[in-house]
Amino acid sequence: MTDSTALPPLREVIAAHGLDAKKSLGQHFLLDLNITRKIARLADAQAGDAIVEIGPGPGGLTRALLETGARVIAIERDERCLAALSDLSHAYRLLDLRAGDALDFDVERTTANGGAPLKIVSNLPYNISTELLVRWLRANAGANAPAWRAMVLMFQKEVADRILAPPGSKTYGRLSVVTQAASRPRRGFDLPARAFMPPPKVDSTVVVFDPAPIDFDFTSLERVTQAAFSQRRKMLRSSLKAAFGEHVEKALEEAGVAPHARAEAVPTDRYVALSKALVVLE
Repeated sequence: MTDSTALPPLREVIAAHGLDAKKSLGQHFLLDLNITRKIARLADAQAGDAIVEIGPGPGGLTRALLETGARVIAIERDERCLAALSDLSHAYRLLDLRAGDALDFDVERTTANGGAPLKIVSNLPYNISTELLVRWLRANAGANAPAWRAMVLMFQKEVADRILAPPGSKTYGRLSVVTQAASRPRRGFDLPARAFMPPPKVDSTVVVFDPAPIDFDFTSLERVTQAAFSQRRKMLRSSLKAAFGEHVEKALEEAGVAPHARAEAVPTDRYVALSKALVVLE
């Protein structure tokens, strides 16, 4: 196992490969190995783990994960970063570097080929972070066996606040419900913008996700929350007509939700109950 301190400093790697961060790719590089090792500890990364990292950039977090003896599947679309990361392959044989778009990465297929469920640990590109999260939640809901067994992901702080928001708060919404229904998210730690190069305009938050038992149809939950929160100022007996039509009152009664309630006041388990009612009615 190689110690990352024996490798060239990340700033030298960035300079050598001309890795100016691209705004179009949502790149903000995390170079402090103390922070990246903290993320690896939150993931309980260890030898024998298969870990997916999206958008590794120059490899700061990648180094911290590889130090643990885990196998890292690094998905990178920036050719400049691929060249820089290839140097890590000489130091760590457990680096599986793949060129490609994270949105094309199939978590379920990778799990099926590799056996045990993956861990996903990433400083996500901010412009696709929520899309990736929902895809991975959906993957665990649709798989015969869990597609992943833990995720440690970095988001813009405002996105993390939405993920973790409790019912009744201003930030509680669709993302809160589907995430909290399909996983057990918790705040890892916050990071100021100055921790990155270049600094983004917002602070960031690392969120830890453990899978939750799923006994509902994820697509139905998405439909219910879409209807509820697209008109969040309306009572649910009005907004949910888009999903339930003339059966809305019956569905609300069966789910134990007051017809005059508004979307932000309803807890996650009641949305799950509504999703089950939708399946029955269809």
